[in-house]
Amino acid sequence: MKNNFMLGPWIKRFLLEHLISERNLARNTQRSYRDTLCLLLPQVAARAKKSIDLLEIEDLSAEIVRSFLASIEENRGCSIGTRNQRLSAIHALAKFIGERNPEQLPWCGEIRNVPFKRTGKNPFTYLEKSEMDALLVAPNQHTPQGRKDRALLLFLYNSGARASEAASVKVSDLEGDEQRGGAVKLHGKGGKMRFCPLWPRTMAALTPLIAGRQGDARVFLNRYGSPVTRFGIHTLVERHAKKVAERLPSLGKKRVSPHTIRHTTATHLLRAGVDINTIRAWLGHVSIDTTNIYAEVDLEMKAKALAACDTGGIKLPGRAWRTDPRVMEFLRSL
Repeated sequence: MKNNFMLGPWIKRFLLEHLISERNLARNTQRSYRDTLCLLLPQVAARAKKSIDLLEIEDLSAEIVRSFLASIEENRGCSIGTRNQRLSAIHALAKFIGERNPEQLPWCGEIRNVPFKRTGKNPFTYLEKSEMDALLVAPNQHTPQGRKDRALLLFLYNSGARASEAASVKVSDLEGDEQRGGAVKLHGKGGKMRFCPLWPRTMAALTPLIAGRQGDARVFLNRYGSPVTRFGIHTLVERHAKKVAERLPSLGKKRVSPHTIRHTTATHLLRAGVDINTIRAWLGHVSIDTTNIYAEVDLEMKAKALAACDTGGIKLPGRAWRTDPRVMEFLRSL
């Protein structure tokens, strides 16, 4: 029974049994939960003055969790979103232990009562058509590596794929040709698969990369011939964006990443008249609510365009309430 109170065995079961066998979470999610515990456990051990292997469940208190969350914000410079992500992993561990060990239900409740911090909705960054076009022609087309870089940038823009999805694309996931275009099978979050259409010019750029290669080979390789990683894709996008920013100042004011290109794809599809549900399927969003952020931005753009076209006719006192003392007196009386 003593083992039921030791934290180590529960963590092993949580990571190896629960996350993988029971919930089948994506590999990146598993790593995120693991990294959270790697950061948390040394702090718990230092507070309890024990070895990590000897920690008991009760050593992980709500007070320590709060202290840990404050430290990653203050000392590591993590955003509120990252802080909440770490807390979500801790909550999941507490729930796992509480459901399987009723003696720990009070402890589980204390841990899960540590609240998430409210965060504001950050506006996403996307590129205008001229900026995206400039990024696509940034790689040097006279070198093999430049042609590979352009093919990857074009693929990201065409498909709206995440960096991890693009890195995992295999030759067998592509079908079609450079005359008619084609499609790609993307492996998204949670093992979900979706098909995205590819333009003829995208297939034309990809065809030389996959010529004569086996179906299980990765499409995108780095300069050493190894499969490119999502971190390598981030570096590639940032490098070419920095080059373009030297002659296109508007791009220098934006933080350009593979996810920026994903936002750009969605925004441009919406402007082209593609319905929001098709865009949801295109990007692989589970909920339409996630995709609706692009519709909100499009409405803002239309409102600004409408305001710019205002002919200056008779102005209606639509905002008189801001200065009307009678209204203000009414509000103060509530």
